[in-house]
Amino acid sequence: MTTSGSTRVLVLLLVAMVAACSSPLPQRTGSGTNTGRYEMENDSGVLEPLDLSRVKAVEPRRETRTRAGNKSPYTINGRTYFVLDNESGYTETGLASWYGRKFHGHLTSNGEVYDMFQLSAAHTTLPIPSYIRVTNLDNGKSIVARVNDRGPFHPGRIVDMSYAGAVMLGYADKGTARVRVEAIVPDTARAPANVVQAVAYGATDVLDNVATERALIEENRGEEFLQIGAFSNLESARSLVARLAGMTSFPVLIKSEANSEGITLHKVRIGPLTDEGLTRQLIDNVQAARLGSPFKVRI
Repeated sequence: MTTSGSTRVLVLLLVAMVAACSSPLPQRTGSGTNTGRYEMENDSGVLEPLDLSRVKAVEPRRETRTRAGNKSPYTINGRTYFVLDNESGYTETGLASWYGRKFHGHLTSNGEVYDMFQLSAAHTTLPIPSYIRVTNLDNGKSIVARVNDRGPFHPGRIVDMSYAGAVMLGYADKGTARVRVEAIVPDTARAPANVVQAVAYGATDVLDNVATERALIEENRGEEFLQIGAFSNLESARSLVARLAGMTSFPVLIKSEANSEGITLHKVRIGPLTDEGLTRQLIDNVQAARLGSPFKVRI
């Protein structure tokens, strides 16, 4: 690969991870069994404080869609789903659930980083990204959210809201709610002429990788690592490892993998990690040193 080609891959990868850990990771407030997504053991058993002033309102805008997260058809848990070509006119009524701590900081289906303290959603068939208005039919509360993930893959549920979305809709303490979901098509007459969503090389691999990781998270299997960067150049990865080794007592390693385009990426990771407080401190230290934008992976 040429130097310019390597640079292009690196830049795209870093752009795809720039949103990592945009919200602080507060200390766990308790333990127990969450009544939200899949009744996941050891997720947010006690509701966490949410500063509503930090929750950004979602303003629908036109975005150029990429292959990331839009693989169609795709199969999860033995069921095949077909992504809609166009969200215009979509509306559905059913149960909404929510997902929180166990997925916070992990990649979504389009390669972004899930932030449980902002307004986002997961849907099985709407194009990614797209925008929806979700109305709680039990209390009339309504919000707008951006779909950037796939799910819920639980029978009878039509949308998974972020923790912030569930709080604002008034059902975080209940786990599920009857909702109406309506797609919002941005006003193209006022939208920017060139809105391009940058994604990492090998974007078609993202959905399969996230699905595999989600299975590990939901079943409490595997070990958690922080991924700091991914490079096509092995020496660049080794250089980062050397700098990170002086910042932590945890193992710093390189995992080399080839993507669907046949390009080998050398992924720099720290871990395994088990303490959330130490993980948060490590994220802060890496970002302060401007060595990358860490996100969690489970392998």
